[in-house]
Amino acid sequence: MLMMFSKKKQEEYIQSLADAARKTSRWRDIWRRLLKNRLGMVGLTIIVVLVVLVVFAGVFTKYPYSQQVFENKFAYPSWDHPMGTDNLGRDLWSRMLYGGRISLLVALLACCISAGLGTILGSVAGYFGGMTDTIITRITDILMAIPGLLLALAISSALGSGPVNTALAISVSGIPYSARLMRATVMTIKSNEYIEAARASGSRHRRLIFKHVLPNTIAPLIVNASLWIAGNIMQISGLSFVGLGVNPPTPEWGAILAAGRTYIRDFWPIIVFPSLFIALTLFGFNLLGDGLRDALDPRLKD
Repeated sequence: MLMMFSKKKQEEYIQSLADAARKTSRWRDIWRRLLKNRLGMVGLTIIVVLVVLVVFAGVFTKYPYSQQVFENKFAYPSWDHPMGTDNLGRDLWSRMLYGGRISLLVALLACCISAGLGTILGSVAGYFGGMTDTIITRITDILMAIPGLLLALAISSALGSGPVNTALAISVSGIPYSARLMRATVMTIKSNEYIEAARASGSRHRRLIFKHVLPNTIAPLIVNASLWIAGNIMQISGLSFVGLGVNPPTPEWGAILAAGRTYIRDFWPIIVFPSLFIALTLFGFNLLGDGLRDALDPRLKD
């Protein structure tokens, strides 16, 4: 079949197969190193179990999260209600799982927005340099000078509550950090010899960026994205706790904590279980981030 093409086409086809095999082998090595990292696998297990529970919440819950049974309010954990009920008689286990959908979805959406915009800005600044780099860097410096939670509070107050507005408010504070990370990574990569060789062979800027630069920035982006998701969950819970995130009756871990703070002295499950879910999620993402950092570091190869 290769004989039907010109010699140049044959070489390009063979080179593409070699590149694909090399990438497959690289990701296989990364997965093998991650499997050897015990703490990383603990974090991955926690995240996988949590995602399965919240995605298939209808399978693991007995009651709807909004069903109110006033005769059964403030019930302590039992076989019928594993985490008890709240002040309106709603099952806390159901509200934890359905609330996890909102928390994880908003955190992931905010991470995608901040990582996407930060990648574009950081890549442009790091690759072209000069005045472009100066302008983008000064803008990110201004955003980084404002505390992230304070900036999210201001934006959320202007946009209003809701999952999408909360994701937008949180993502703005993450853009300068992802932009700085990508800028530093791109500046390191563009000085490599294979970039100079590709430029000397006539490759244009667009091909250099998308073919040679960006594929080599995936590793640090993945590692930091796992840590950003954990930070986003904290910010989502904080905004919901003060009434600027996801408001009731929509279940969300921070909103559940805010609703239960009045009863903290009289009914411990309404505070303890949402806090445990938040803490366990942060613990899992942080462990996974550390494991990915070690697995993606080429200097740690066996």
